[in-house]
Amino acid sequence: MLLRLSFAATALALIALEACTHSGLRRVLRDPAPAPAPPSRALAVYEPWFGHPRHIDVGYSSQDPVVIRRQIAEAKKLGISGFVVDWYGDREPFLDKSYALVQAAAGEEGFSVAMMYDETNKEKEQATDDALVAFDKFRRTYLSPRARGRNAYLYYKGRPVIFIFPKGGQTDWSRVRRETNQWNPPPVLIYEYRQTPYAAAFDGLYAWINPGKKGWAADGSNWGEDYLRNFYESMQTKYPDKIAIGAAWPGFDDRKASWGLGRYMSQRCGQTLADTMNLQRQFSTVDHPQPFLLIATWNDYEEGSAIERGIEKCGPTSR
Repeated sequence: MLLRLSFAATALALIALEACTHSGLRRVLRDPAPAPAPPSRALAVYEPWFGHPRHIDVGYSSQDPVVIRRQIAEAKKLGISGFVVDWYGDREPFLDKSYALVQAAAGEEGFSVAMMYDETNKEKEQATDDALVAFDKFRRTYLSPRARGRNAYLYYKGRPVIFIFPKGGQTDWSRVRRETNQWNPPPVLIYEYRQTPYAAAFDGLYAWINPGKKGWAADGSNWGEDYLRNFYESMQTKYPDKIAIGAAWPGFDDRKASWGLGRYMSQRCGQTLADTMNLQRQFSTVDHPQPFLLIATWNDYEEGSAIERGIEKCGPTSR
């Protein structure tokens, strides 16, 4: 039968990046990194849409302040220092309200928060205009000195960090970059690692759940090793001047989601999380430090990548 890995066990993995627990998660390889480097801060992607009728019922609302504070407390126990929250601007008022509540709670709980802008699927001019309007609203609403939880916002070298999740790929990010360069201070823009004509517009790239060049295996065995190695090696050779943000994930499964494409990555009794974390540790060095590790995800139950309630481990079949 499937059991659930305890928060304490997951905490060992996330804090030390080299966990060994009696609960089924194998020891992450302890080979030393090529050179010692400062530890990466663990961040987790947070989905703020639960309680909305378009999404599944997970037993709580993302707009319940009590729930949000509990989630922050549990994340801190796991060694996670901040949430990266999906945000769509005025396209999704429910998510905007949830984001405001998360930032406010983070400011009270000594936690960090950052925005991940979800790009629109619209055509180029409209997509770019939407991004410009959304970024301006975010700056005025959540980065102003008077914003609730403003002290919680994630900064890197004195600049606010904004993640970007690409969708339609039609946004002119060079234009967005020119506009955001007028901010004081300008934001650090972090884009998903993929082909883009706008690479020069971004300060860094982050890895995301990907099975690698062999694609999605029916048995879920392709956990992304070659993808992650390619990401880390490319960041060191092709993009050495950009911020590299590695990622770790427990697995993936969108087969029950209404939009699912039958994609599945097995948790492998906790080994997928352990292996993805270990690769990040190997490639974060003094010469190529990675300031953050992105956990994908805290609570995306619809795509089977949540760690909020623990990760699956394998146990003997019950009788």
